[in-house]
Amino acid sequence: MFLALLVGALVVVLVLLGLFVFGLRRRLIQRSGGTFDCSLRWNIPDETDTSGKGWSYGVARYNGDRVEWFRVFSYAPRPRHLLERSSIEVVDRRAPEGEEELALLSDAVVLGCRHRGTRLELAMSEDALTGFLAWLEAAPPGQRVNVA
Repeated sequence: MFLALLVGALVVVLVLLGLFVFGLRRRLIQRSGGTFDCSLRWNIPDETDTSGKGWSYGVARYNGDRVEWFRVFSYAPRPRHLLERSSIEVVDRRAPEGEEELALLSDAVVLGCRHRGTRLELAMSEDALTGFLAWLEAAPPGQRVNVA
């Protein structure tokens, strides 16, 4: 009986510790500012896919001339993807369709992009989209920027 209580208490402590580390990691990512909620679908085919598969929920952070994208459900301290401003080409913008509406946040807008030849989609709120497009357009003189 005592062993079962000890194991149960240990499991509860480990779950609480894991949740605390998730929260602490998100705080550390947001500490420097310039973050926004952003779902990402990487290396997708050229045709529009509205199946809702492949989306990963994450947090993006502006860092100089690049956006660092972190998975929410990860313990990794480093970003999963780095998007450089000079390499991002905006292809299209659309509202989520079909099963995507269930996979994304309720107010999300899907932005189709190319980054160094890789097709990707970012889903973010309208406010975050405005900030993202303004960040792209605010490139230093001489950088080629393509914003649809």
